[in-house]
Amino acid sequence: MSLSSAKNLIFIGIIVILIVGGVLIYQNLKKEKTIPQKEKIIMPEKTLGNKKVVMIVAFRDFRDEEYFIPKEILLAAGAEVKTASNQKGKAIGAGGGEAEVDLLVSNINPEEFDAVVFVGGPGCLENLDNDVSYKVIKDTVSQNKVLGAICISPVILAKAGVLEGKEATVWSSPMYKSPINILEENGANYTGESVEVDGKIVTANGPAAAKEFGEKLVEVLTPTP
Repeated sequence: MSLSSAKNLIFIGIIVILIVGGVLIYQNLKKEKTIPQKEKIIMPEKTLGNKKVVMIVAFRDFRDEEYFIPKEILLAAGAEVKTASNQKGKAIGAGGGEAEVDLLVSNINPEEFDAVVFVGGPGCLENLDNDVSYKVIKDTVSQNKVLGAICISPVILAKAGVLEGKEATVWSSPMYKSPINILEENGANYTGESVEVDGKIVTANGPAAAKEFGEKLVEVLTPTP
């Protein structure tokens, strides 16, 4: 075999190795990006075709998972979802997610919705813990609509006076028990569960509970036969 032929064979061999290696790398990357089936959100049946939900977020620093995951579940169940905040424009989550604001909290009329849901996050109490929110919360309960709150936002429900005598949960940490104290000072029975349902009030304790929170909202909103 000539030197030239040997070089050609070596060159072809290198090309083959590169192609095979590239295919293997691509397949591995593809596997890494694929969410295992058991981790995927199993979407509910479209049981909420005539239901309307408004989700309330802080204009800055709402918790992304607590908004996007329950919203995805509600939409998949057939609900119409609007977003409200303390300002108009694009609300920005603590993780950089964007939510287009449809209406101001001050313009929410619970009569027009089947559920009102407060999202937590670092900006929640700064932006939403006020008389405007308290009025929306009280009106929601008085009109027998579903009321939801996740993470730190159950504190707002407690201050509005609607958790008295109710079982509820809220975010806390070993070094920060104030949210629990506020609930209990306002008459709530703090359970420590990740998600708690008492009648038409659904509370959850943080982003890890976002999926279950969304599912419970759908469950409470679903008409009984």
